[in-house]
Amino acid sequence: MPLLAFAMTSPSALTVSSAAFEDGASIPARFSCSGADISPELSWSAGPSGTKSYALIMDDPDAPSGTFVHWVLYNLKAGDPSGRVTLSEGASGAALEGQNGFGKSGYGGPCPPPGKPHHYRFHIYALNRELDGLGPAATADQLRAAFKGSVLGEGTLTGTFKR
Repeated sequence: MPLLAFAMTSPSALTVSSAAFEDGASIPARFSCSGADISPELSWSAGPSGTKSYALIMDDPDAPSGTFVHWVLYNLKAGDPSGRVTLSEGASGAALEGQNGFGKSGYGGPCPPPGKPHHYRFHIYALNRELDGLGPAATADQLRAAFKGSVLGEGTLTGTFKR
């Protein structure tokens, strides 16, 4: 009996950046609970052909109780496929938002306990569809389950913050 070979395709890499900080650098305090607590400007390379929407999950893997979610955003419209996609500073409310680890909808900036710096990851996912059926209290885990099998591209920008 012949063996069948299946081609598994990996998601395309998206290049994510911010005008506020470089990858691996410190996030300015204005984007944290110590400042205005607004989301930084983010931009990323357009997803591959077939991208219909984007999702974003911002988390802190260094939180004492395990990975803490700071922002869940989905159904960001896919724009012009030839250029970059930009999410403006303070863009909370730019698309559908789920529940963060603070128990609220929207952006909740870095707010680690005093001590060593924490890492904050902005994960961007290019999806082949818009997501239906997720309510305003959707968690990051529910979002990941909803877009399973629909990711065409992904990228991450990481910043640090210390109080």
